[in-house]
Amino acid sequence: MKAMQNKLSISLKSVELWLLGIAGSLIGINLTLVARKDDPTNFYINALFLLVVYLSLKDKKHKLNLNSDFFSSLMGVFFIIVIFIISLLQINIGILSLLPPLISGIGLALLASGYRGLKQYYQELWLLSFLTIRYFLLNFPIDISILTAKLSTAILWYTGFKVSRSGIVVNLPTGSIEVYSGCSGVDIIVDLLSLVVLFIFMFDIKLKQKIMLPIISTTLGFIVNGFRVALMAILVAQGDQQAFKYWHEGDGSLIFSMIASFFLCCFCWFLLSRNEQESKNNATSLN
Repeated sequence: MKAMQNKLSISLKSVELWLLGIAGSLIGINLTLVARKDDPTNFYINALFLLVVYLSLKDKKHKLNLNSDFFSSLMGVFFIIVIFIISLLQINIGILSLLPPLISGIGLALLASGYRGLKQYYQELWLLSFLTIRYFLLNFPIDISILTAKLSTAILWYTGFKVSRSGIVVNLPTGSIEVYSGCSGVDIIVDLLSLVVLFIFMFDIKLKQKIMLPIISTTLGFIVNGFRVALMAILVAQGDQQAFKYWHEGDGSLIFSMIASFFLCCFCWFLLSRNEQESKNNATSLN
């Protein structure tokens, strides 16, 4: 009996090692696919998502039922092979190029636990699904240029500048800028939404807070980008093209993302502190 248990334990460890090796390979492939797009912010957020997924699975690995059937394993291997082919041949398959993280997760889950065991990974698959949604929002963004132009015009007007607006063109006496969709703030908003999704996944917060956080992050990203566009309008009016390029295309654009992320993190910390204090007060009142 003991010998059978030892064999079963060795077999289970062997399966875990194989799954760990495949998971590591898939993480490397997905990060390589993201790195090819030469977008540092996107790479870091993807790496953070995959790290959180890995740590989540590591925490509950002893609770997972690693029992897959032949058909599920075959489908899992097929999905994993598809990811390897996409990576090796650098295939651009249109909208399907948005799916590698989710396909990788489903393939690995099928290989590990079969179709019936997918429910064990619903939280992690939800995170990977958001990566797909994130790719979609970045590649097919909603055009909010007119709203950004209106906000930037209002900021300039309230800070004392003689400014006017014609559609998406913000006019100052000595220069003007046109707010294209790429500068409308969608990137910052999506980045902040990604951080909110991770925060909701990692911490136990109230339902109303889960609803409130995406709204606050969207508003915060929109406002911060409005200030960025207003600053670029001032630089164009002053004829400082070098500074304009820095804040438009260079590292300056990342600084505003960092500012927005900092304010969002501060608000999330405030929520956690408030929830913790309320829990302590409730515990004290019960005693």
